[in-house]
Amino acid sequence: MAKKTLNVGLIGYNFMGKAHSNAWRQAPRFFDLPADVRLHTICGRTAKSVEAARQNLGWENASSDWKSVVADPDIDIVDICTPNDSHCEIAIEAAKQGKAILCEKPLAMTVAQGEQMVEAVKKAKVVNMVCHNYRRIPAIALAKAMIERGDLGDRIYHYRARYAQDWIADPNFPLVWRLQSKIAGSGTHGDIDAHIIDLGRYLVGEIKEVCGLMETFIKERPLLEETGAGLGAKGTKKMGKVTVDDAVSWIGRFKNGAIANLEATRFAQGRKNHITLEINGSKGSLYFDFEDMNRLKFYNAEDPADTRGFRDILVTESTQPYAGAWWPPGHILGYEHTFVNTFADFVKAVSGGKSVHPTFADGLMNEKVLDAVSRSAKSRSWEKVA
Repeated sequence: MAKKTLNVGLIGYNFMGKAHSNAWRQAPRFFDLPADVRLHTICGRTAKSVEAARQNLGWENASSDWKSVVADPDIDIVDICTPNDSHCEIAIEAAKQGKAILCEKPLAMTVAQGEQMVEAVKKAKVVNMVCHNYRRIPAIALAKAMIERGDLGDRIYHYRARYAQDWIADPNFPLVWRLQSKIAGSGTHGDIDAHIIDLGRYLVGEIKEVCGLMETFIKERPLLEETGAGLGAKGTKKMGKVTVDDAVSWIGRFKNGAIANLEATRFAQGRKNHITLEINGSKGSLYFDFEDMNRLKFYNAEDPADTRGFRDILVTESTQPYAGAWWPPGHILGYEHTFVNTFADFVKAVSGGKSVHPTFADGLMNEKVLDAVSRSAKSRSWEKVA
C-alpha cells in the first residue's frame, strides 16, 4: 500500500523556517515513517522574500496570506515559525480548520493565550506539539531513560541549568523584534530560558515555586533598518527603548522536592549557544554540555571506590535514542538533527492521531513557570507556579 502524504504549510521563513524546512525534507529520508511529507506551501508577510525562501528551501508554493494557507483543504499540518505575537491567532485558526499543529516555542505571549490555545486544540481534537527540539538530542533522551530506570537513584536532589549566548552583548546591535515585548513577550526569559525550563520539566518533573531576578543591561538601542533581520541586522541613528529582559536567574523547587537553579543570558561574551545541565540524584549524577552534544557524562556512586568517576558516554550507538536512524557509531550529529528527530516523531503522531510530547499543554506549563519567575522578579519574593 502506498503511504499517505502529509502536506505541510509553514508560516515563517527566516532562521527557524530554514531549520524546519530542512527537518521536513530530511525526516522521511532517515526515519521509517508511516507517511510521506510534502513541502506544500511556505508563507511570510513579504511576497518577494517568501518567494526567494520558497526557491531556496524547496517548497512548492509561496503565499503572503497565512489565513489562506490555514484554510487550504490540501494542507494537513500547519507549522508556526512566526514571531511570538502571532502564535496564538494562527494556532487557534488552524485548530478550527482541523489541522495538526506544530508551533515554535514559547507557545504563547501569556498564560491566558496559552490557555486559549490548549482549549482550541482540545476542542478540535487535533494533534499538537511545541517544538522544543532539545528534548530530541540523543544524549538528553538517554538521560531521560536513565533517570526513569533509576540510574540516579530514587530521589533527585538538584537540577542546574545554564543557557548562555552573546549575540546582543554589543550595545550597538539594533532593536530587533526579540527585544520588543509587544512582539516577543519577553526577552532572554521566553527565548532561551524556556528551553531549560522545558528540559527541567521533562527530566525531573513539575515545578512548584520559584524566586527570580531579571535584568535589562542595555536600555536603548538603535532602531532597526527596514531591510534588516537576524544577526546581520543594521541599525539607524535613531534610538528606541528595549522592553524585554537581557538576563534572568532563578531558583525553585520541584513538586518532588528537587531544587532548581537556572540562569539564562544573552550577555555572556564568547558563549554562542552554551547549554549545560547537571542533575544530581541519590545514586549518581548526569552532566550535559550542548557544545559537546554527542556526549553524556554519568557518575555512578555505586561503582568501586577506586574506579569511581564521571563516565563519558558517546551517544552515537544504534541502541541509543534516535542515533540508530543516522550514521555509524562515532559519526557525530549536530543541531539540525534535533529538529529532524522531532519532526519524525511528529509525523508518527499525526499518522496515529495522537499527540506526542511536548504538547500545547506542556507549552502552557512552561508558560506558567515563565510567568511565575517574572512575577517573582517584580515582587522580589517567592511565587507559586499557578
